[in-house]
Amino acid sequence: MRVLIFHGYLLRGTGSNVYNAELAKALAAAGHDVHLLCQDRAPEEMEFVDAIGTWRDGELLVSRLQRERVEGRGSCTVYRPELGGLLPVYVADRYEGVIAKPFPDLTDEELATYLRHNIEAVRDVCDAAPPDAALANHMVMGPSILARALPEGVPYAVKVHGSAMEYTVRTNPRFLPYAVEGLSRCRTALVGSRHIAERMWDTVKIEGLENRTFLGPPGVDVERFGPRDEDAARAGLLAAAERVESLPRRGYGPGAAVAVAALYGRVSGAEPPPHEQVATELGALHAGYDTAGIDADAPQVLRSLAAQTEDPIVLYVGKLIVSKGVDLLLASWPLVLYRHPRARLAITGFGAYREGLEMLLAALSAGELDTARRIAAGGRAYEGGSADSLHHLGVFFDSLKGDARDAYVAAASGMRERVHWFGRLEHDSLADVIPAASVQVVPSTFPEAFGMVAAEAAACGVPPVCANHSGLAEVTSVLEKKLSGVVASLLSFRLGDLAVEHLASRINGLLGLDRHTRADLAVRLTETARAEFSWAGVAREAVAAITGDHGSLRRP
Repeated sequence: MRVLIFHGYLLRGTGSNVYNAELAKALAAAGHDVHLLCQDRAPEEMEFVDAIGTWRDGELLVSRLQRERVEGRGSCTVYRPELGGLLPVYVADRYEGVIAKPFPDLTDEELATYLRHNIEAVRDVCDAAPPDAALANHMVMGPSILARALPEGVPYAVKVHGSAMEYTVRTNPRFLPYAVEGLSRCRTALVGSRHIAERMWDTVKIEGLENRTFLGPPGVDVERFGPRDEDAARAGLLAAAERVESLPRRGYGPGAAVAVAALYGRVSGAEPPPHEQVATELGALHAGYDTAGIDADAPQVLRSLAAQTEDPIVLYVGKLIVSKGVDLLLASWPLVLYRHPRARLAITGFGAYREGLEMLLAALSAGELDTARRIAAGGRAYEGGSADSLHHLGVFFDSLKGDARDAYVAAASGMRERVHWFGRLEHDSLADVIPAASVQVVPSTFPEAFGMVAAEAAACGVPPVCANHSGLAEVTSVLEKKLSGVVASLLSFRLGDLAVEHLASRINGLLGLDRHTRADLAVRLTETARAEFSWAGVAREAVAAITGDHGSLRRP
């Protein structure tokens, strides 16, 4: 079958990007011919891509890559529509070669131009390679583009990821008609969890949509993500260091660190700048380096962890934005060090909250809890946005009194040297890094469509600790199937006024398991992940969705 997929963004980094890359790879492996429209700047680096389509003077040109043909395998052609230099996004970010601008900030003319470019691109692809069926990603604008661009009679499904719905459609009524247009005409709506299904039904009131909604969570490359013994885990960290060293490292580096230290000096002073001024200064600082890049010293950090694999590693993988709850993890770290002083926290990801997190870490390690409380009160100002107090974090700092405060400050005093940052790591490097961890944490405070990073950790035999809401809770419930008792309860923590304490207790509980229990837990997690979250299964669900074979799909 010839399948057209509209994604519109990169093929690496964040959840929906990885979803589309892995789905295209799995569909091609199953014998289908995939035609994927996205904005990835180097698709030729991905081994499953067979050809690349670009536009020159309005004409579509397709270049074939030198790939070895595999019997029974289909093909994948990646197209990059020309957008006139502007790429609308759901969360403020930076992309090479284009200006990324949040959807709500677009003028009517910019939005119309974006739609026109993509509609014309889809029509060109359909003329060159008429699809049998198609898949659109995100609630906007992919479904609307396919509704307008596909030839009559070509069915399509929609994969609803959480970001477009939560950050664009639900917060700005201007985009609701586009969501209704795209979802009204789709054959099937795929969601990662019951939570996302309910949010979608509440957002777009479309008669009959609930009957066309089925589960379609992302998966795990179970051949790439798997458990490793201590020696193999160390070798994986060193391999990741070598890979990263060969790549451009334009992310957080010495210049940004000096600027953040100077800003922190004023934030922690007697007359701190207002939150609005901090946000403005951070915006200027972000312009000075690639906030989506690899840290300048990432290879050295990876090698230092490889030299210390006898120390337990707690890992975070994800965007560095307020919604991901990394501040809760940093605040919990002194409580972990109090019980496990040799533990190390490794943070991989990118985003505008990096500086805010660095300043929070500086405040905690210096015992300046008043400054930490000030950062919590500023909230999103510390990622360059509007001030928005982080309630759970503020409540925790306010609760520290007397001996408890003294013990917390003492444990925090050495934490800076036990927190390690990488910046952005691509998927192949994550497969080398995750197996070295003892625990992985997914502390999002905002609804998640699915917990892909939790599933990948489980495939590596690494227990994930997830916030107990939305798609994260549903992943946890699957992973708990073969677990029981206290161990099962350690895979999730409750958000609320005791979130920091609950998170620390789960990490401490997992780090405190005896060797036999940990080994048994790793085996059970790996078995469940392999059975429940393979990409081959995801590809079969996608084909069923776009062809209307609802009998083989699962209700959310």
